Amino acid sequence: MPRPDARSSHALAGGPGDPLVDTHGRVHRDLRISLTDRCSLRCTYCMPEQGNEWLARSSILSTDEIVRIATVAAADGITTFRLTGGEPLLRTDIVDVVRRLAAITAPDGRPVDIAMTTNGIRLRELLPELSDAGLRRLNISIDTLRRDRFHELTRRDRLDDVLDGIAAAAASALRPLKLNAVAMRDVNDDELVDLVEFAVAHDAQMRFIEQMPLDAGHTWDRARMVTQDEILATLSARWSLTPVPGRGGAPAARWLLDGGPHTVGVIASVTAPFCGDCDRLRLTADGQLRNCLFSTTEYDLLPILRSAGSGGGEGEIDRMLRSCVHGKLPGHAINDPSFLQPARGMNAIGG
Repeated sequence: MPRPDARSSHALAGGPGDPLVDTHGRVHRDLRISLTDRCSLRCTYCMPEQGNEWLARSSILSTDEIVRIATVAAADGITTFRLTGGEPLLRTDIVDVVRRLAAITAPDGRPVDIAMTTNGIRLRELLPELSDAGLRRLNISIDTLRRDRFHELTRRDRLDDVLDGIAAAAASALRPLKLNAVAMRDVNDDELVDLVEFAVAHDAQMRFIEQMPLDAGHTWDRARMVTQDEILATLSARWSLTPVPGRGGAPAARWLLDGGPHTVGVIASVTAPFCGDCDRLRLTADGQLRNCLFSTTEYDLLPILRSAGSGGGEGEIDRMLRSCVHGKLPGHAINDPSFLQPARGMNAIGG
């Protein structure tokens, strides 16, 4: 996979402290930070059960390195840091990561927003400390409410732990609370209404995700994907759905359920791409910047961070961020015959 050097790029927009604007006019405000490629589940659409090739521990970014990158990104206009994995709660210093990122401020003095996507398994244990450290928002993955189906889908018998984590999040002050489910044909497409009712009962927004070509085994089949239109048709038999305007750069389009206040979201990356409003960058656990979930190009920060006497190389980090943004394409091209699936699986890219 190509890994460009920021010093070889030209015509980059701006310099330290200027907004991160790509050649299509998109201003970037969101950085997804993967803390690990490891996970406590083995979801069939993401990872094989055995034989995973994990990132070398020596290549995993330290908390100091993450904070250095995030501090430069915040100075350049990034206002939201979303912590992902793998499963971010497997990181032993997760509370410290949250605390140190939450202490970063934007140029105008406002604190950055710290969010997390998790499977919820360790959430009840860690939530009080995470909240105190500065975590403000949560997305929790829950693809099914059926124990047998959960076991088959994740290859682990951990549904009670996930439900307990969701209950803890619902009882907390962290809002909005979002629950994510990948909609899969003949797997959980008969649970769409049940999942929305479960979310509503927990004061959460259910979000359905069209299955994307991001599995480590490269077995994605478009014909097996449940589309946004199918999801909405199923839900419309139970609720009156009213589109919510003003989506902006959010990945999910939303609909009011029976006029509100509760909503349901759909992330339709395949059938209704939202690339034109994308404001996100990604940082993998081993220090690679990515300008798209489906990118086949990465921008390597490790040499900058670990070169002798670099002290973190803030100017070089800024140039690499701008190089990454400069190289962003108009869209992911999933629907183009020339589309190539990324070599990394979702667990190694970061959600």
